[in-house]
Amino acid sequence: MVFESVEISTPAEESPAVSWPAIAAGAIAAAAMTLVLLAFGAGMGFSAVSPWGNSGISASTFQISTALYLMVVALLASALGGYVAGRLLTRWVGVHTHEVFFRDTAHGFLVWALATVIGAGFLAAAASNIAGGASPGLAPAANVSATAGSGNRLDYYVDALLRPNPAASPNTADLGAARREIAGILTKGIGDGDVAGPDRTYVAQVVAARTGLSQADADKRVSNVIEQAKSDLDNARKAAAKLSLWLTAALLFGAFVASLAATRGGKVRDFNASLTDG
Repeated sequence: MVFESVEISTPAEESPAVSWPAIAAGAIAAAAMTLVLLAFGAGMGFSAVSPWGNSGISASTFQISTALYLMVVALLASALGGYVAGRLLTRWVGVHTHEVFFRDTAHGFLVWALATVIGAGFLAAAASNIAGGASPGLAPAANVSATAGSGNRLDYYVDALLRPNPAASPNTADLGAARREIAGILTKGIGDGDVAGPDRTYVAQVVAARTGLSQADADKRVSNVIEQAKSDLDNARKAAAKLSLWLTAALLFGAFVASLAATRGGKVRDFNASLTDG
C-alpha cells in the first residue's frame, strides 16, 4: 500500500488593513501644504485665511474670492496628502480589486481626518482666525457674549444702585469712571438686545454734561451710537457664520479629494509594481 503525503496549505498571513505610517506621512504633508497656502493667501490679500494674529476676516472685507480660496486650499492640500498616502501603501497582495479600492479610499479619508486634527492642534492660530473670523469687529461681540453672566453684569447693577438721581447732575467729574459705567451699560444692553429706556436717558445725560450738547442732541447721538454698535456686531456675526459655512464645505470637499487622490496614488503604485514583477 502506497501512502501519499498530503500537504496542507495554510493561508499566508495578511498585512494589516490599515497602514498608519502612510496615513501619518500623508497627513503631515497635507498639514504642511495647508500652512504654506494659508501664508501665501495672506500675502496675496486673502485676509480671511491669514494664519497670523490680528489679521483676518472682517464683515466689511469678506469677498467670495476668499471663500473660493478656502476650497483651493482644501483641494491642493488634501490631494497631496491622499496621493502621498496612496503611493506609500504596500501593495495589497491576494486582495480583491474592490477591496483594494475601499482600503485606498479609507486611507485617504483617514489622512484628511488626521490632517484636520493636526491643523486644530498645532495650527491653532490659523484655525481660530478662519473658524472664528479673526475680525476686529468680532472682538466686541465676543466680549459682549463673554460678559453675560459674569462679574461685569453684576457691576452694572451696582452702578445702577449708585447712579445719581436724574434730576441731579450726572457724575462726570471722573472721566474714567464715567467711561467704565457707560461701557457697562452698553455691554449689558447690547448683549440683551437693546439698551433700556432709563439707561439711555442716563447715558444721554452724561453725554450732554460732558460735551455741552443739548439733551435732544445727546439723546440722538446715544441712539445713533447704539444702533451703529448693534449693526456692526450683527454684521460681524453674519460674516463669521458665512465663513464657517464655507469652511465646513471646504473640509467636506477636502475629505472627498483626499479619498480620491489616495485611490489614484494606489493605481499608480499597483501599475509600477506590475511593471517590476513583469
